[in-house]
Amino acid sequence: MSIFLSKLGRFAFRQRHIVTLLWLALLALAGVGAATAPAPTNSSFSIPGTEAQEAFDLLEERVPEANADGASARVVFEAPADSDVTAPETRAEIERTLAALGDSSPEVAAVTDPFATGTVSEDGRVAFTSVTYQVPSMEMEDSSRDALESVIDDARERGLTVEVGGDALQTVPEVAATEIIGVAVAAVVLVITFGSLIAAGLPLLTALIGVGAGVGGITALASTLDLGTNTTTLAMMIGLAVGIDYALFIVSRYRGELRDGREKEDAAGRAVGTAGSAVVFAGLTVVIALVGLSVVNIPLLTEMGLAAAATVLIAVLIALTLIPALLGYVGDRVHPRKSRKAHNSQESEHADAKPAMGVRWANFVLRRPVAVLLTAVVGLGAMALPVTQMEMGLPDDGTQPTSTTQRKAYDTLADGFGVGFNGPLLTVVDTEDAADPQGAADRVADEVGQLPGVAMVTPAVLNEAGDAATITVIPASKPSSTETEDLVHSIREAGDGIAADTGAEVLVTGSTAMNIDVSEKLNNALVPYLVLVVGLAFLLLTVVFRSLLVPLKAALGFLLSVLAALGAVVAVFQWGWLGGLFGVEQTSPIMSMMPLLMVGVVFGLAMDYEVFLVTRMREARLHGESAGQAVVTGFRDGARVVTAAAVIMIAVFAGFIGTSDQMIKMIGFGLAVAVLFDAFVVRMAIVPAVLALLGNSAWYLPRWLDRILPNVDVEGSAVAQLPTAAEAPDDKTPADKADEAPADEERERDTVTSRS
Repeated sequence: MSIFLSKLGRFAFRQRHIVTLLWLALLALAGVGAATAPAPTNSSFSIPGTEAQEAFDLLEERVPEANADGASARVVFEAPADSDVTAPETRAEIERTLAALGDSSPEVAAVTDPFATGTVSEDGRVAFTSVTYQVPSMEMEDSSRDALESVIDDARERGLTVEVGGDALQTVPEVAATEIIGVAVAAVVLVITFGSLIAAGLPLLTALIGVGAGVGGITALASTLDLGTNTTTLAMMIGLAVGIDYALFIVSRYRGELRDGREKEDAAGRAVGTAGSAVVFAGLTVVIALVGLSVVNIPLLTEMGLAAAATVLIAVLIALTLIPALLGYVGDRVHPRKSRKAHNSQESEHADAKPAMGVRWANFVLRRPVAVLLTAVVGLGAMALPVTQMEMGLPDDGTQPTSTTQRKAYDTLADGFGVGFNGPLLTVVDTEDAADPQGAADRVADEVGQLPGVAMVTPAVLNEAGDAATITVIPASKPSSTETEDLVHSIREAGDGIAADTGAEVLVTGSTAMNIDVSEKLNNALVPYLVLVVGLAFLLLTVVFRSLLVPLKAALGFLLSVLAALGAVVAVFQWGWLGGLFGVEQTSPIMSMMPLLMVGVVFGLAMDYEVFLVTRMREARLHGESAGQAVVTGFRDGARVVTAAAVIMIAVFAGFIGTSDQMIKMIGFGLAVAVLFDAFVVRMAIVPAVLALLGNSAWYLPRWLDRILPNVDVEGSAVAQLPTAAEAPDDKTPADKADEAPADEERERDTVTSRS
C-alpha cells in the first residue's frame, strides 16, 4: 500500500493542474446540485420495531384525519390575575384569535375550540387550543410560521397573555455560523504549529473543499435518497475536523522530508506513502464506526452515519491527492522564510520543529509509568462517575430556555392542568378483530383510568370504519420521569389482558411513549454495536501494528475516555454544573442517542491519534530502537502534530456549543470533551505509560497469526526502496518543468546568498 500511495502522491504532485481542476470541478458540481435540488421532505423521526411506531403507522392508515405526522402548535391562553378565560371580553378575544389562526395559512388543517372541547383549567385561568397542520414541521412554509407568530403578536397587543408550544415553530438549526469560531482557532493553531501561513492555509483550504463537496453532494441527493433535513449536521462536524487533521499530518511529514534534504517530488511521494498510509487506516476506523451506526436500525442515525462516513472518505481522498497537488505549487514555501534559507538541515529542524517538549514528556512518563498510569486512570474514572446517574430522553419544550415562548407555554400548562398535560399518552385500540369494537374500546378506557399514575382519561373515540379507536391518557407525572415510564409499561401490560379477552390490540404512542421506546432500543443496541465496531477496528489495528496488546490497550483507553466524557455531559447538561459557562440555560435528561453517537464518532477519532502516534513508534522499532527509545522517537516526531490536531478538533466541535439548539450543543460539548480526554490523557499519558510497562512484549504477535495477516506496511518502509525523482524515468511534461524552473532558480539564488 505504501508504494501505491507514494506513486499516487508523485503523480498528483506532477499532474497538479489536472488534479486541482478535477477537485474544483467536483466542488462546483456539488454546489450547483445542492442549489438546484428540491428541498428534502423526509423529516419524520421513525423508530422501526417499536410499539410507538406501530401505533403511529396504524393511525396513518386507519385514522388519516388525525394527521398524525402533521405539525402542531399548542397555543396557551392565560387570564389576568383578577379574571378567568371564560369572562366575556377575554373569551371574545380568544375566539377572535382562534378564527385568525384558522385563516392564517392554507397549511392549517384544524383548530380546536377550548370552550367546546373542555381544555380549560378548573380554576378558569388557563385554556389551550391545538392547531394542526397538513405537513410535518420541517416541511412547513416559512410563511405559515410567520403567520402563526403574527396572530400571536396581535393577540398580545390586544392584552391577551399567549404562548405557543409544539413543533410548529421548530426549524432546522443553523450550525454553519458556529463553525467560524472552530475554523478561526484551527487557523491560529496551524500557524503556530507550522510557523508559515502557506503551510497553515493548506489544511484549512482542503478541509473546506472536502466539506463543501461532501455536504453539497448530500444536499443535492437528499430528495432523491429521501434523506432527513438534519443529515448534514454530523457530516459537517466530522468532515471539517478530520479534513484538517489528515491534511495536517501529510503536510507535516512533507516538511520533515524536505528538512532531510529530499527533492520536493520525492518528499511529496514519501509523505503520502508514509503519513498517507496512516491516514487511510485512520479513515477506515472512522468509517467503520460511522457506518456501524446503521445496525441500530434507527433511520435518523443511519442517515447521519452514512453521510458523515461519505464525507470522511472524501477527506481521505483529498489528503492523498489534492494535498500533494497543492504542495507542487508551494514547494518549499511550506517552511518559514528563515528555514528555507537555512543551509544546514539540523539547524532548520531546531529552528522549526522544536520537539523538546514531547521528548521531555515521554522521558518523564518512561521514568514514572506507574504514577502516570494510576493518575490518568483514577482521574478519568472520577470523571466517569456521573454516568451512573444518567437519565436519558429526547428534548422537548421543557428543556427549552425559560425565555422562550415554548418553555413559557410548557410551564403555564403544567400550572393550569398538571405536569402530565405536557406529555399525553395516545392509546390506540386496534378493534379490527374485536366482536364489539366500541365495547372493547370503552373497556380499555375504564381499565386504564384505574391505573396508578393516571390523572385523566378521555372517552374512546371510534373511527368511521369501526376498526380503530383513540384514547388520550394524561399522566400525573412529568413526561421525562420514571413514573411516566412505568405508566406506559402498565398500560401495555393491561392491554395484553384485554386483547386476550376481546381480540382488540392496545398500543401506546405519542412523543412521550416514543421517547421511552427510543431509549430502550438504543440501550439494547449499545453492547452489540460496541462489539461490532470495536471488534472490526481491533482486527484492523492488529493488521496495522502487528500486535495484540497495542490494539487492546487502544480500545480499553477509548472506553475510559468515552465514559469520562459522558460523565462530563451528565454533570453539565443534567446536573447544571458550570452550565452558565457553556450556555446551558435549562438542565434536561441526556439525549437518548448521545451515548451511541459518542461511541461511534469518538472511537473513530481516537483511533486516528492511536494510528498517527503509535505508527511512528513501530517505525522506530523496525529500525532497531529499543522499546523505550521508540516511545521517545514517536513523541519527538508525532506529539507536536497530534497535539495540534487534537486542539483543532476540539475547537471545531466546541464551535457547536454556541448554537441555540440543545441537542447540537450537547453533541458538540460531548465530542469536544471526549477528544480532550482521549488525546491528552489516554494517548499522551496512558499509552506511553502502558508501553513502558509492557516493554518488548507490547509488540508480540504469535507466529501463526503473523503468517496469515497481510503486511500493509503502514510505516512506509518499502517507500525507502523506491528510486528518487532524479533516478526515475523522466516523465514530466514540459509544463511541469516550466513550473519547477522558477522555484529551482529561487532556491539557487538563496543558496548563493547564504554562502556569501
